[in-house]
Amino acid sequence: MPDPPTTTPRILGVDYFALRRGHVYGTVLIDIETRRPIDLLPDREAATLARWLAEHPGVEIICRDRATAYAEGARAGAPDATHVADRWHVWHNLVEAVERCVTRHTAHLREPEPPPTPEASAAALAELEKIATAGHPASTAHRYADRTRERHRAVHALVDQGCPQRAIARELGLSRNTVRRFARATTWQELVTGKWQGLPSILDDFKPYLHQRWNEGCTTAATLFEEITAAGYRGGLTVLRDYLRPLRSGAPHREKVRPPSVREVTGWMTRHPDSLAPEETLKLKAILARCPDLDAAAGHIRVFAEMMTARTGHQLPGWIEKVQADAVPELLSFVNGVVGDQVAVTAGLTLPFSSGAVEGQVDRIKMLKRQMFGRAGLDLLRKRVLLAG
Repeated sequence: MPDPPTTTPRILGVDYFALRRGHVYGTVLIDIETRRPIDLLPDREAATLARWLAEHPGVEIICRDRATAYAEGARAGAPDATHVADRWHVWHNLVEAVERCVTRHTAHLREPEPPPTPEASAAALAELEKIATAGHPASTAHRYADRTRERHRAVHALVDQGCPQRAIARELGLSRNTVRRFARATTWQELVTGKWQGLPSILDDFKPYLHQRWNEGCTTAATLFEEITAAGYRGGLTVLRDYLRPLRSGAPHREKVRPPSVREVTGWMTRHPDSLAPEETLKLKAILARCPDLDAAAGHIRVFAEMMTARTGHQLPGWIEKVQADAVPELLSFVNGVVGDQVAVTAGLTLPFSSGAVEGQVDRIKMLKRQMFGRAGLDLLRKRVLLAG
C-alpha cells in the first residue's frame, strides 16, 4: 500500500523508539499540530535526521529531548529552525540532580538525638575522668555471668506468666533444652557455679558509665564504644554489644523513628508545597534547617518550577547565576548541561509546545509491536504506523 499523503510540518516532534530494546533503536517523526506520525527512521543518528530535514525543507520548530544526536542533526538539517527542549525531560533531569544531592546528605535526614541536660553531661564527664584515671582491678563478674543472670530472669518472668517452654524458647530465641535448664534452676548462681569464677570482665570498670549513658538515652553501641575507648577501654565492640543485648531486650528504651528515605525527601522537595501533608511539610522544614545545601537546593527548585509553569524562560540566565553562586555540586552539574543547550531549554520554558504527542506515538508503536509479537521489520512497522495514524 502506498504511504499516506503528507506535507512537511511546521512543528516537528522527534523522539526514539526501540526496535529491539537495548540493541536497535529507530526515530519517529510527528507533526505536533496534527499529532500524526510522518515517518520512521531506521536509527537515531544525527546524519539520518539531518538528511531527512534537508529533503523536507520548511520545518520551523523542532520539539526534541536533550539528546546530543538529535540536537546536532536538527542544526545541520534545519539551521533556521527553533529548537524546543521538552519540559518534562528538563524537569526529570533536575529531579535526578536533586536525588543525588539528597543522597549525599543522607546523614541529615535522621533527626538528631536530643542533647543531655547540663547535669547529665557534667556527671558523664566526671565518670569518664574517674574511669580514665582509675586502675582496672580484677572482679569476680564476667559478661557470661551477666548474660546468664539476665536470661534466668527473663525465663522465670515468662514461666510465672504461665507461658509454655516452647513459647518461651521462641520468644527469647533460645533452644528448648536451654529454657528447660534455666526454668529448673531456682537461682541464676546455680547455673554458673564452677564457671568463670575469678575471671574479670574487661567491661567491669566501665559498667557504671555505660548504665548512666544508657539511662540518658544513648543506646548506640558504636557511640558508647568510642566513648569508653577514649577513656581507656581496650576490648572489642562485640564484647560491648553482648553486654548491651539484655539491656536492649529487657529495659524500656525510646522507640527509634525511621528516617524518611531519599526518594521521599526528593519528592517533598520537587512537589508543589500545597500537595504535601502537614507532617511532610514539618519533616521537610526540619531537614532543610539541618542542611544548608538542601535548603539552597529547595529554593532553586521552587524558582525553577515557577519559571516552568509560568513560561517565563527569560528568567533562566538569572536563575543559572544564582545556582552557580551557591555552588551545590549536583545542581551545578545540571546547570552545565542546561548551558550547553540553553537556547532550546529557554524555548521549552517559554513556548507552549512540548513532546507530549511524540511520547504518545511511541507508546502506540509499542502496542503495534506487541500485536505482531515483536517480529515485524522496520518496513512493515512503518506502514502500520503511518497508515493507522
